[in-house]
Amino acid sequence: MTSTLNKYKNLSIDIEEGIATITICRASKLNALNYATLEEIQLAIQEIQENPSASSVIITGEGSKAFAAGADIAELANLDEIKAKRYSQHGQDVFASIENCPKPVIAAVNGYALGGGCELALACHMRVAVESAKFGLPEVKLGTIPGFGGTQRLTQSIGKAKTLELIMTGDMITAQEAKELGLVNHVVPTHDELYRKCREILMKIATSGPLAVSMVISSVNAVYSSQERGYQKEAALFGATAKTADFKEGMNAFLEKRKPNFKGR
Repeated sequence: MTSTLNKYKNLSIDIEEGIATITICRASKLNALNYATLEEIQLAIQEIQENPSASSVIITGEGSKAFAAGADIAELANLDEIKAKRYSQHGQDVFASIENCPKPVIAAVNGYALGGGCELALACHMRVAVESAKFGLPEVKLGTIPGFGGTQRLTQSIGKAKTLELIMTGDMITAQEAKELGLVNHVVPTHDELYRKCREILMKIATSGPLAVSMVISSVNAVYSSQERGYQKEAALFGATAKTADFKEGMNAFLEKRKPNFKGR
């Protein structure tokens, strides 16, 4: 049986055989995470969490090009320090609701997972990627830093040294490289196999006790519960970048499709 929830503007949600699939439907914008989409994701997670017909979740992006290619730069470009900090905290709250969802959540990474999109994938409990997917946190190229928990969760996933390299260079990595680093659980060759693999994992989990599964999620998350100050620091520094000339230059350069000229101020 398939159930579809149609009240969302930027998402589609289908529930089939206990698996709720959240699809970000902004393919024309490479599924970029604007403020409205973040709010809808949080609402969808809450709704699925309370829905007894859903035992697990897949999050993916519309089309075959992008899972989610970052935040909406047009929105970011107009933020001042205070608004930028609040924006970061809001994104962190949304992604924390995914991380702390008592039902297992898998990111089906069907294409580019960059910036906020990579942070969204990191917030999920597991990640399965198609071979053509790319991962990266390129915010430094815009004169800012990851603000939705990326500095924290990437470090948790792959360690400090590699995290510093990837975030400071802004380099993209392939799905296979992400798997070798421990960022991705499985890599599959085609999009059909991507969703098949996600469903296979979730159907296997569904044979276990649901209360035990939710307690596993809570227990594993508790390993990192002492890092709350790290998220607060990230939000404060993300906000601080918004008052710099480099932030304005990076955002404008992106929107104007040119190379930024950073001055270090």
